[in-house]
Amino acid sequence: MIDTTLTDRESYVVAALTGGWVADAASLGLHWLYDSQRICEVAGQSPEFLPPKADYFTGGFGYFAHDGKQSGDVSHYGAATGVLTGSLLANEGKLDIRDYQRCFRAFFGPGGDWRGYIDNPTRGTLNNLDTIEQNAIEKAQLTTTAKLTDRQKRVLVQKVLPYTRRLRGDQLADPVRKAISLTYQEPEIQEAGVHLAATIDHHLLPESGADDMQLPAVSKLAPLVACYCGSERLMEVAEAAVRVTNHNDEAVAWARCAARLLDYLFRGEPLSAALDAATREAPDPQHLNNARSGSALDAPGAGDTYGRTCYLHEAMPVIFHILNHAHGFTEAVRANIRCGGDSCGRAWIIGPAMAAIYGVGGERGIPLSWLARVTDAPDILMDIERLVKG
Repeated sequence: MIDTTLTDRESYVVAALTGGWVADAASLGLHWLYDSQRICEVAGQSPEFLPPKADYFTGGFGYFAHDGKQSGDVSHYGAATGVLTGSLLANEGKLDIRDYQRCFRAFFGPGGDWRGYIDNPTRGTLNNLDTIEQNAIEKAQLTTTAKLTDRQKRVLVQKVLPYTRRLRGDQLADPVRKAISLTYQEPEIQEAGVHLAATIDHHLLPESGADDMQLPAVSKLAPLVACYCGSERLMEVAEAAVRVTNHNDEAVAWARCAARLLDYLFRGEPLSAALDAATREAPDPQHLNNARSGSALDAPGAGDTYGRTCYLHEAMPVIFHILNHAHGFTEAVRANIRCGGDSCGRAWIIGPAMAAIYGVGGERGIPLSWLARVTDAPDILMDIERLVKG
């Protein structure tokens, strides 16, 4: 029987992770509508949890990407966060790059569970994983000394790939040999297959991400930070995870900034200290400092100044502006939506940060009514609790 009782600190982190799911779902209806004035016309004072409709984008600049989604659903950012969460759960809270790649490919690739928008980093990552695997197969075949027919070579590849995608090292030989024995009883062919599997395994690369510096690099970080909170390995594992989907040095630098921010907040440090520490990791600290200046929350103005698109050098200053000036979860999420543009991507830093500060319920925490509106909320919360407890 699993002990599901949470300590005060664990409850605090559970609330923070929940904030990402709620903020993403709340933002979906107007995601990628770039016109703040149009957002006000459509949504008034309560822009959260609107059902995605193409009509909202009429009369304002934007891109309607979520046809078929319902109010309460999360974006592709949330789906990707769920993939990393699932991999962390399967590996007792440790980042296993090969398992993460396998889960990502299985979920977003052909035949996977995802039904919805596929962004450029995801598409590039799926293509790269295929290319990396094909290159590994070719290198393995070149070093195989057994005399095989072309048909035998094709069959061996088909036999070993299901195992190289989920096993590695010493785990491969026995199941690969048994799988091949169903078709070929000759020891030399079986050993050729074992060699093929081992060589493919050796040449699979951990850096499978697209050369991309957009928000998908940082949007999945919250569960990883929860698992490595306070650890000296946090920056190392954050970079490794980011390079699975965004193999880009600037993306990694911004991810270090975001991870440091969340790490401080998850450990209960003051917001000002968290923003300061995160700024020291940023590739453009001046814009972050500028975004924190002033006394009033003006998210549309921040969007005008720094940009509303998915690029991290635009999104991170807007995130810092909202975090520094909002006084509660609801205010921050509504400000993020009203800013326009990639609100769902920004939500995955704003939501966990504000929930870490203000928790769930009360005047400034995550509204309980919002939490209840998230699709599959019970299952999501169960996974979050298991991850944090583990």
